[in-house]
Amino acid sequence: MTQFNDLNLDPKVLKAVSEAGYETPTPIQAGAIPPALEGRDVLGIAQTGTGKTASFVLPMITLLGRGRARARMPRSLVLCPTRELAAQVAENFDTYAKHTKLTKALLIGGVSFKEQDTLIDKGVDVLIATPGRLLDHFERGKLLLTGVQIMVVDEADRMLDMGFIPDIERIFGLTPFTRQTLFFSATMAPEIERITNTFLSNPEKIEVARAATTGENIKQGVVMFRASRKDREAGEKRDLLRALIDAEGEACTNAIIFCNRKMDVDVVAKSLKKHGYDAEPIHGDLEQSQRTRTLDGFRAGEVKILVASDVAARGLDVPSVSHVFNFDVPSHAEDYVHRIGRTGRAGRKGTAIMICSPRDEKNLDDVERLVQNAIPRLDDPRGAAKPAAAEAPATEAAGEEERPRRSRSRSRSRSRDEAKPEAKPETAAPKPVEAKPEAEPKPEPKIEQAPEPKPEKAAEPAPVEPRRNEQRGGQRSHQGRDRRRQETREEEVVGMGEDTPAFILKSFEERRAG
Repeated sequence: MTQFNDLNLDPKVLKAVSEAGYETPTPIQAGAIPPALEGRDVLGIAQTGTGKTASFVLPMITLLGRGRARARMPRSLVLCPTRELAAQVAENFDTYAKHTKLTKALLIGGVSFKEQDTLIDKGVDVLIATPGRLLDHFERGKLLLTGVQIMVVDEADRMLDMGFIPDIERIFGLTPFTRQTLFFSATMAPEIERITNTFLSNPEKIEVARAATTGENIKQGVVMFRASRKDREAGEKRDLLRALIDAEGEACTNAIIFCNRKMDVDVVAKSLKKHGYDAEPIHGDLEQSQRTRTLDGFRAGEVKILVASDVAARGLDVPSVSHVFNFDVPSHAEDYVHRIGRTGRAGRKGTAIMICSPRDEKNLDDVERLVQNAIPRLDDPRGAAKPAAAEAPATEAAGEEERPRRSRSRSRSRSRDEAKPEAKPETAAPKPVEAKPEAEPKPEPKIEQAPEPKPEKAAEPAPVEPRRNEQRGGQRSHQGRDRRRQETREEEVVGMGEDTPAFILKSFEERRAG
């Protein structure tokens, strides 16, 4: 069996590894470290939790043992998709390089630029960064990548999911062509393969497990969930989650619950707290200080349940996580591999349970197709709660039946009430005389509502409008009104007809004779 002493690592690195309690390298470490020490490009494909971080940190520290960093020109670069993964890589570097004089800088969002600029100005051997913050420093003129000797891309498939591939290609173009590239991923998407063919030169490919496989030491299961009513789905799903946690009992020492949406992360965490569970949320919208504080509390055992989005699915290294609960089936099948990889790490056993609603069955099929294995179906732990839930729609249906009965009774009462006035006219025959209002000649007064009151109202503001028009130079409107009045007057004269006075007709006859 291969030992770390057989991998030609620096004695100072071996001392730090032994102090950390490691003696035997994992398959990905045993396969990637020797070619990396030879200066070759490496393409490592392994499922999460197999020790990929040490497989590039250990040879990088050994190779950088000679030389010195210059200001604003790091000697090596490690790109990570999330802040948590970058921070974890930085912790591993501190652990394995504590007997060396190598320096590092961590460039992530949520931290002031000023502190990071100070570290870069002093010169660092290892620069660990997320793509966005790295390009921010470069565009501000605070960083040069022309001195990079070793470039590492960690969790490349997650970079693809988060849309960082254009940034990665740009960063590759800013580094020297002679650099050494170490490329690690849990899955091998076509886009990832294209990048490796473009930027890696004759890489040594180490594939210790089939792409997108799950650990054999992880017990998996899925509960097929169907709500009693659509508007009760969210609440009943949270009830099922609490029942699953309770069913595991003392075996569930701590757990990570994954949700697809950030909004659901907050809702589920708040619901668990309300029911007495020790739970805290973590997602990308939280401040970096809060995210760090939550993760530190989870690692220290102060927080038992961590409700997270996929921001914590990659690179979160907590060896003692006993359970992973998928509150939602992940939209991307590859995320399932990374989610359940948070448990069963370092050879330990773990449990991964997922809740699948009818709308998620298609995603479940994609997951099973990816891992090439059917996930066992589990029974609903609520057991007796099922019939109760099934009775709910029955009572609701009964209630729906009662509603039409009430409406019928109301209609009957209304018909009785309507029948009563019909009986009254029979007894009181003279009341048809009161039918005078039925004649309703009063619509004629409506004709009296003819435009007489309206023109009177319109005539009142008339003197005000011309004043405004005069102030605006709108005298043309007065001229137009005068013309209209003259035309209407002429029409009135022409319309006299047989009522035309004789002296007017005489004037017309004289004009015709002349």
